[in-house]
Amino acid sequence: MTTQRRTSAFRVPVVGGAPLVRGATSLELRARSRALVRKSARAGITIVEVLIAMTVLTVGVGGLLSNAAAIATQMGGGARQTVAASIAQSRMDSLTSLSCATLNLSGVVSGTSLNRSVKEVWTVTSGKNIKTITVTITIPRRTNPLVYKTVIPCRG
Repeated sequence: MTTQRRTSAFRVPVVGGAPLVRGATSLELRARSRALVRKSARAGITIVEVLIAMTVLTVGVGGLLSNAAAIATQMGGGARQTVAASIAQSRMDSLTSLSCATLNLSGVVSGTSLNRSVKEVWTVTSGKNIKTITVTITIPRRTNPLVYKTVIPCRG
């Protein structure tokens, strides 16, 4: 296919993007034609390149999905630990609001409760001028219980 490209004051025939020079031999024209065919043959994407790209993409997406599952598991564990800390804080607040004399008189030195599928065990131990409150929280699907301790000074 021959088109015309305008250069200066006259038109030069163009074949495949290369200007056709008047007086060119047929060997020169064939060499240009072969160069253009080779260039156009390299212009596409091969099936091997597509397969490699899909494999890389699949591995990347798989890695992202496995990270998402691990993050979701950690978020669930964090939510359960937040509930456990809230329950422990509530128990400690209720026990520290009592005076040391009241804790001695009541005779209540331990207790157990189940709240939102979280088991709570608390104890109050007496020391010299102090009371130590220990709250142990057992969370479902967690192997080790969480232990919270606080000390109340007793002035008497």
